[in-house]
Amino acid sequence: MAGRATVLRGGGVYDGQRHLPGHGAVVADGLVVAVAPDADLDVPAGAEQVDLAGGLLLPGFQDAHVHPVQGGLERIRCDLSGLSTREEYLAAVARYATEHPEREWVLGGGWSMTAFGPAGPTAADLDAVVPDRPVFLPNRDHHGAWVSSRALELAGVDRRTPDPADGRLDRGPDGTPTGSLHEGAMSLVERLLPVTGDEELLEALLVAQAHLHSFGITAWQDAILGDYAGLRDVTPTYLRAAASGELTARVRGALWWDRERGLEQVEELVERRRSTSAHPRFVPGTVKVMQDGVAENGTAAMSAPYLDRCGVRTHNHGLSFVDPLVLREAVVRLDAAGFQVHVHAIGDRAVGEALDAFAQARTVNGAADLRHHIAHVQVIHPDDRPRFADLAVAANMQPLWAAFDEQMTELTLPFLGPERSRWQYPFADLARAGARLVAGSDWPVSSPDPLQGIHVAVNRWVHGASGVEGSEAFLPEQALSTAEAFAAYTSGSAHVNHLDRTGHVAPGMLADLAVLDRDPFRGPPEEIGAARVVATYVDGERVFG
Repeated sequence: MAGRATVLRGGGVYDGQRHLPGHGAVVADGLVVAVAPDADLDVPAGAEQVDLAGGLLLPGFQDAHVHPVQGGLERIRCDLSGLSTREEYLAAVARYATEHPEREWVLGGGWSMTAFGPAGPTAADLDAVVPDRPVFLPNRDHHGAWVSSRALELAGVDRRTPDPADGRLDRGPDGTPTGSLHEGAMSLVERLLPVTGDEELLEALLVAQAHLHSFGITAWQDAILGDYAGLRDVTPTYLRAAASGELTARVRGALWWDRERGLEQVEELVERRRSTSAHPRFVPGTVKVMQDGVAENGTAAMSAPYLDRCGVRTHNHGLSFVDPLVLREAVVRLDAAGFQVHVHAIGDRAVGEALDAFAQARTVNGAADLRHHIAHVQVIHPDDRPRFADLAVAANMQPLWAAFDEQMTELTLPFLGPERSRWQYPFADLARAGARLVAGSDWPVSSPDPLQGIHVAVNRWVHGASGVEGSEAFLPEQALSTAEAFAAYTSGSAHVNHLDRTGHVAPGMLADLAVLDRDPFRGPPEEIGAARVVATYVDGERVFG
């Protein structure tokens, strides 16, 4: 598109806020020049004409919380993300190990906890298919890992090894670790993993970028830039790709807050931001704090304790990885330094702690346009929902999770109890309270396809699900309208990514665009998930399709 004009018409436009049926757009020199009804478009001489064929032109989707390099590495290593059973996982591990005898470790990941039941995966299973090498495989949410006996042996982990303060090991009756490591316990083995080389990191980024572009994604916020989960900081990888022109997406980078350290990090992060060569395609202007774990393994921070399988209250309230008082001071200092702060908070206590920290920053520093946000927001106390709007803190949703599935029914609902289970993913309540909604996938935790996330946000069930459990709506009173859901993935995420010239199809905006094969606004909501991306453009240049 760059250089000569292109006219896209014959369908409709979603401009980031409104659905405009029968409209099209003119694009030239990487910008949107005009948006108007098809009959009123001024077609420049020699313009290329693109027939939308009844489809929809919209701003490129933006993912406000994603881990592309980790996702890319899984795709080029032992990728378990497309499988679902213990037997499938073990067959894939065996096949990968056979095909890659040169690899010192078997690495990859993407397995689901629900495939193994309450006992979790075991080292013994991995030992049966890879008896001679260590294996380290994070699960889909990257809050746990499945390891072999050889990996535990090399790490010196046995029944005498204590659980770290920020994690735990699954154990047998005599205390011997069984092969599942949760949260901070992963670091017991991660420290031994071979360093991922520069070329493999670049390959992973470019594989991930192509995958994301295929879903209409033109920009994202990388939610961890730093040494984490056995992967070294990928900031140099982004800078390399940006300098070479291989980075075609726009990326906001979130620098990792090391929860094992303290406030001395603030000045280090300021210096890291200053010393990182800026590039228009890559801006590391955010700090990411992981305040708690996940509900499925009982590490999300809750105000009331989890239940056991009999419905009896336990003594487990989950984990606040950062002391709430330290979190408040950290956010005050980061806010004063001009950082956007991006907090992972899943449990209601963690959400409250994050909001308290943002409130303290606002009191001390005053209001500033830094666009702080809280990601995941799974369980929110009703009293905290209006505070998002009051504090101008965006709710960063992962809508694909707001549905009945095996993980929800087997690993979450029984341990939260009836009342607290109804506090999950309250998207509509947040919207009614005036909160800014933004959206992401947390890929490789779950699919990066925005259309699947939008489908769940509107319907509260997963497209293509079968059976009563899969097709039943989960808390349907919290469903969003189609326009609200599309806005979260376009103009909403563009705002939180500080990309103000994107997220809208309007004159003067950058031509970061996606084209769908149909117009979801003109069909039943139940079919949103059937739509597919047929073309993706950044700066008017086609990057997919």
